[in-house]
Amino acid sequence: MAGMLNYTAAPAFWAVSASNGRVFRVKLSANTPLSPPPNFKAPPPKPFSIRPDSVFDIMGASLALLFRLTTSVLVSGYSVNVVPASEIPPDQYALGFAGFKLKESSKLGPRPDKPIEIYEYESCPFCRKVREIVAVLDLDVLYYPCPRNGPNFRPKVSQMGGKQLLPYMVDPNTGVSMYESDDIIKYLVGKYGDGNVPLLLSLGLLTTLTEGFAMIGRIGKGSLYTPSKLPPKPLEIWAYEASPFCKVVREVLVELELPHILHSCARGSPKRQILYERVGHFQVPYLEDPNTGVGMFESAEIVDYLKATYAL
Repeated sequence: MAGMLNYTAAPAFWAVSASNGRVFRVKLSANTPLSPPPNFKAPPPKPFSIRPDSVFDIMGASLALLFRLTTSVLVSGYSVNVVPASEIPPDQYALGFAGFKLKESSKLGPRPDKPIEIYEYESCPFCRKVREIVAVLDLDVLYYPCPRNGPNFRPKVSQMGGKQLLPYMVDPNTGVSMYESDDIIKYLVGKYGDGNVPLLLSLGLLTTLTEGFAMIGRIGKGSLYTPSKLPPKPLEIWAYEASPFCKVVREVLVELELPHILHSCARGSPKRQILYERVGHFQVPYLEDPNTGVGMFESAEIVDYLKATYAL
């Protein structure tokens, strides 16, 4: 997980490594020490609730489910049984209702030792295809956001791979790097899955079109750079692609060009239990900021926190 990454950023630079061994140094936007907003207090989790001023944001982000169905909702090999609540230990995460709980499981492929690194941005349909397979395969990914006019990571893609094309993937476990969403998907399912591309990600132009339609409710969000401070360490977020609550947070992470490790945890992911054990509750998104020590739930409040802490 995140502990495998040892970031020791210099006071004014962020080191970005390429699969060919070259290291690029990205100048930080500011040297000011980072701290939470004044009088900040992390909100308690409020399951199945939406802050009134965020209703339209969540509704717009939810439109993706109409076009992409269950793609990225469930991890590979997902199965579920309804059992009496008494069969699930109290220290084990499970969704419950009316005296019953869901006993969920999955069949995952080999796990990478280090998070896959992906350069992309939120409102790109080709990037979304890759984010969906990340959810299906239950991978942890270090995302380098590349919004338009972003000064840091979008230019580095050209330097590393020779082309200004997104998404761009680097696998530090194998030294493989590549462009082209379909090629990335085939690589990931071959290396970390069962080798089979899910049907809704294998329909060529139809897949790309539905990926584009899926973002109609959030047109333009997560695509343009907002001047920001580049953090010394990547933020961490527990989330998955299909969640509209996670979507609105990811948009801001991209716009602020904040590198982040995404712990993907769609239904059936064993990482749901890991988060449950760490904080005593499971709900996404959950943000951990190692630069300020903040850990928090609630998408609208996370968006407020990110803007207050990192926007210039």
